[in-house]
Amino acid sequence: MTSVLRIIYKGYDALGSVLIALSVRNTKEKVPIPPIGDRKLLLQSASDIADMIRNRKVTSEEVVRMFIGRIQEVNTHVNGLVDERFEIAIDEARKVDRMIQSGEFDEMELKDKFPLLGVPFTIKDSFCVAGLRHTAGLYYRKDIIAPQDSDAVKMLKRVGAIPLGVTNVPELCMWWESVNTVYGRSRNPYDTRHITGGSSGGEAAVQGAAGSAFGIGSDIAGSIRMPSFFCGIFGHKPTTGLISNWGQQPEVKGRLAEFLTTGPMVRHAKDLRLIFDVLIGENVQKMNKIPEKNQLRILFMEDDGGSPLASPVDPEMKDALRKAIQHLEKTYGVKAQKANISKLYNSLEIWAQAMSGAGAVPFCEELALKQGKINPFWEVVKFCFRMSPHTFPAIILGIIEKIAYAGNQLPRHKQMIELGFTLAKEIQEVLKDDAILLYPSFPSPAPRHYVPFFRPADFSYCAIFNVLGVPVSQVPLGLGSKGLPLGVQIVGGMHSDHITISIAEELERAFGGWVQPTPQQTKPSAPQLKKLESTPEKPTTTPTPTPPVTTPPQAS
Repeated sequence: MTSVLRIIYKGYDALGSVLIALSVRNTKEKVPIPPIGDRKLLLQSASDIADMIRNRKVTSEEVVRMFIGRIQEVNTHVNGLVDERFEIAIDEARKVDRMIQSGEFDEMELKDKFPLLGVPFTIKDSFCVAGLRHTAGLYYRKDIIAPQDSDAVKMLKRVGAIPLGVTNVPELCMWWESVNTVYGRSRNPYDTRHITGGSSGGEAAVQGAAGSAFGIGSDIAGSIRMPSFFCGIFGHKPTTGLISNWGQQPEVKGRLAEFLTTGPMVRHAKDLRLIFDVLIGENVQKMNKIPEKNQLRILFMEDDGGSPLASPVDPEMKDALRKAIQHLEKTYGVKAQKANISKLYNSLEIWAQAMSGAGAVPFCEELALKQGKINPFWEVVKFCFRMSPHTFPAIILGIIEKIAYAGNQLPRHKQMIELGFTLAKEIQEVLKDDAILLYPSFPSPAPRHYVPFFRPADFSYCAIFNVLGVPVSQVPLGLGSKGLPLGVQIVGGMHSDHITISIAEELERAFGGWVQPTPQQTKPSAPQLKKLESTPEKPTTTPTPTPPVTTPPQAS
C-alpha cells in the first residue's frame, strides 16, 4: 500500500511540476528587493534597539520612522503589511521620547518595567489591533475594524512596544501559502517568485525584509515555523497553554486551543527569549533550567521515516541538519544519537484526525461568518468563473472537512487519536527536560507559488508538534544553492522553551542566522512617509458583516 501511495504521490507531484513550469515559463528573472544599504539600525536586534533608546543613543521616533520607511520601500515587492497605523505609531514614539527625557525613570527602571520601550513591531492579521482591519484573510471580514487589542498586543504595549500594522495571512489562516481575496499574495523577500509560507507568511516576509524590529505570529500547524524557515528568520512555537490566544480569528475552543500557540518571529535569536518571556509573564517560573553543556542530550532524525504522503527531504536540507549536529557535538562535547520515533511516519494523519475531532466550528460555517455555511461544491463552480469570494485552498478544505467528519465514525479515526496521545507521551519520555531533537523544518526550501497545491501534505513536518504540545524553535542555517534559506527545527520536552532557544542562539553564532536578502549596497534614497496604496480607506465604524453584493476579486 505504501508503494502504491508513493507512486501516486510522485505522479501527482510530477504533474504539478509540469503545470507550474508551463504557468511560469514567461516569468521574469529574479528581481531583488531594495537593499538595506548603510542603514545599520535596520540590522540591529530588538534587544539592542531597546538599549539604544533607553541610553538616548537614538530616539524612538527615529527608529519608528526608519522602519516605516523600510516597509514602504519593500512592501510593493513582498506584499507583507496589509494595514497600518503609522501616524499613531510616530505619535506614540514621541511620547516615549518625552518620558525618557523627563528622567521619571532611570535606565535600570526602564529596562525592568519596559524592556521593549519604543521598539516597533508588526503582527499577523489574525490578531486584533485596535483601529486596524481584522480580516484574517476572509473577504466577508474586509470591513471589520478591531475595537480593541488582542492579549498579545496588550502585553507588548504594556512593556513599551509600538505596533506598526498587521500582516497578510491565508484565508482564515488555514493554508501554507499566504494568499486571500482581500489583499492578494505575499512574496518571499529572497525570491519573490517563491512563497512565504502560512499562515504567518506576511509577517515572515516583513521580518525577512527587515521591515520591523520584531514580529508576532501564531501556530496551529507550523504557522510560525514554516514561514520563518522560508523567509530565513527565527521563530518559536511555545509549549502549549503558556500564552493567551484571546483576540484571534478564527476563535479556537476546546482541544484546538491546545494546538494553537502565539509566539515571536525575529531576525536575531536573542530576541526570541526576550519576547517569549514577555508573552508568558509569570509562567516563566514553569520553564525547565538549561542543562550544563555536557549534560545536554542531542537527538536527531533526518526525515519522518519515509511517509509516502510527504515529499522526500531535499539533500541540502539533510546536509544543513548534519552540519548543525556536528557543530553542537563539538561545542557541547557530547555525541548526538539518531532517534527512532517511528510514529512520526503518521504525522499527517495524526494531525488531521486530531483537528477534525477537536470540536471546532465547521470550516464551512467560519467561511460564512457563522451566518449559515457555504456549499464548497457550489463554490468550486463559482471559482471556475471567478465569482467566488474564497480562495481555492479554502474551498477544497471545506470539501475535505465534510469527508473527514464522515470519517470520524470509522475505527481509523479513533486509532489515530490514540496514536497521537501515545506519541505525545513517548516524545516526552524521550526528551524529558535535558534533550533536544533536531528535525527537518520542511522537505525543501521555499517552493514556488502554487506548488503547495501539488504537495499539500509537506506541512506535516511542522504540524505534528502542535498536537504533541512541545516547544519548537525554527533556526535559519544560511542559504542554499538557489539563494533560498535553509534551516532546522529544534524540538524540546514540555516547558523546555529556554533550552531550544539557547540552541538557536548557539547555531546563530555558528551559522550566522538571518542573511540579508539583497547584498549590502549603497543606501538608497529614503522614501517619504505615505499611506500604503494597497490599503483601501477604512470605514469610520465597525459594520455588521454581510455577504458582498458585488463579485469579489480573485486572488492572484
